[in-house]
Amino acid sequence: MIKNIILIICFSGYFSVFAQEQFRPEELVNTVIGTDSKKSYSNGNTYPAIATPWGMNFWSPQTGKIADGWIYQYTADKINGFKQTHQPSPWIGDYGQFSVMPLTGKLNFKEEKRSSWFSHKTEITKPYFYSVYLSDHDVLTEITPTERASIFRFTFPKSDSSFILVDAFDRGSYVKILPEQNKIIGYTTRNRGGVPV
Repeated sequence: MIKNIILIICFSGYFSVFAQEQFRPEELVNTVIGTDSKKSYSNGNTYPAIATPWGMNFWSPQTGKIADGWIYQYTADKINGFKQTHQPSPWIGDYGQFSVMPLTGKLNFKEEKRSSWFSHKTEITKPYFYSVYLSDHDVLTEITPTERASIFRFTFPKSDSSFILVDAFDRGSYVKILPEQNKIIGYTTRNRGGVPV
């Protein structure tokens, strides 16, 4: 009888330690809470931020237009890029932003032409990982943040017409591709007024 009681106590202690080792508080974060906002009515004014704590940059799927403070709206059904952002609030605007977008078929630079349908059913939104299937381009996009940037993985279909568009937006921004060095360089001067460039 005493042996049975000791065995039960040992097992219960083991499961308690095991449960503590498996607890991951970041799994409790829902990065789309507060994204069902618009200019006329605020429900949080947030966007799904893919970033490390105190990271230099945040990344977010972009459903809104350039210069629209509402980067991502939950009710939207198209994504037109994956935006690197420093935006604290749609009312404040952004500073030094740009986006990337995987494309197949015809190369289009305009947001409304390059955008793709997506579904929340194929979207994974975590602070440390984002994934979505872009149905118009048949591309799976995955993003994992680092301290100063992010790692992207695009899974393209078999095609001889696949692209990754880097959009530094307007107002004097610059992008240059150096294929012999496997490098893309550039800068963005896009900001929301009243700040030095």
